[in-house]
Amino acid sequence: MKTAVMGAGSIGGFFGGMLARDGHDVTLIARGEHLDAIRQDGLKMHTEAGDFTVPCSATDNPADIGPVDLALLTTKTYHNVDAVPTMAPLIGPDTAVLCLQNGIDSYRPLLDAYPGAAVLPGAAYIEASRLGPGVVRQAGPVVRIVTGPVRGADPSHGGRAEQIAQAFQNAGVPAEASDDIAVTLWTKFLFIATMAGTSSLAREYINDLLPRPEWRKIIVGCMEEIERTGRASGVDLAPGIVPDTLRYIEEGGAAMRSSMHADLVAGRPMELETLNGAVVRAGEATGTPTPINDVIYAALKPYAGGSAA
Repeated sequence: MKTAVMGAGSIGGFFGGMLARDGHDVTLIARGEHLDAIRQDGLKMHTEAGDFTVPCSATDNPADIGPVDLALLTTKTYHNVDAVPTMAPLIGPDTAVLCLQNGIDSYRPLLDAYPGAAVLPGAAYIEASRLGPGVVRQAGPVVRIVTGPVRGADPSHGGRAEQIAQAFQNAGVPAEASDDIAVTLWTKFLFIATMAGTSSLAREYINDLLPRPEWRKIIVGCMEEIERTGRASGVDLAPGIVPDTLRYIEEGGAAMRSSMHADLVAGRPMELETLNGAVVRAGEATGTPTPINDVIYAALKPYAGGSAA
């Protein structure tokens, strides 16, 4: 399967590297020292299953690749304004585009830009980081991809999702195709948006906040707002999603921190629009009040562009 990865950092590098290791024709789209290192020495991967180096193609110009069978979009969502149109040379009549970004609607720019492609929203569950140029690390026992077609899409898109999930499974990555990917996206979103928003607002780890009654009330309220907004958006979320998510956070260890919190502290741009901003927009669209997310969004918006903002 000819594959291109737009955004070959930690997550894109890991998933692209695993496909390349299994014999797929993979090209990583990267920049600067990261690109130079991959070209010279291959992609070095440190994983729970072992350490290895994957020789794979790399470029900073999608036009060098041409149409592919599978295009992965794994950049931060605030790069979509540039990344999505840049993918045009990769998209042919038989291309599937797998969006593994955070959020509930991150795939929509792909639908607008490439209406003829099989656009597949997806959720990636992984702890990954980039240790340096050409080096990615995966840690922890959880590695998983869930994908599926957009509601109302061409029926063939479900088959493409199954084929892609099988390819990842064969490459050693647990993956599955869902017939209702919106439930998967919103379930992950409830956890991520709550953790990101509250920990960023407080500038503390969420597990340090939960034992405090005043913060527990805010965290639970944030989850409940997202649950109500999801249901109002037509998503059939599990009945116990809020207590189940709380339990998952409390069992996750004292240092559970979101990437948005880390970006805020480091002065980098944040995915605020993708997370709590998306709750506010969905609430407005469905007439669902979201006062806690309104405050989180308003308080953090001045920092959304990074320290330069």
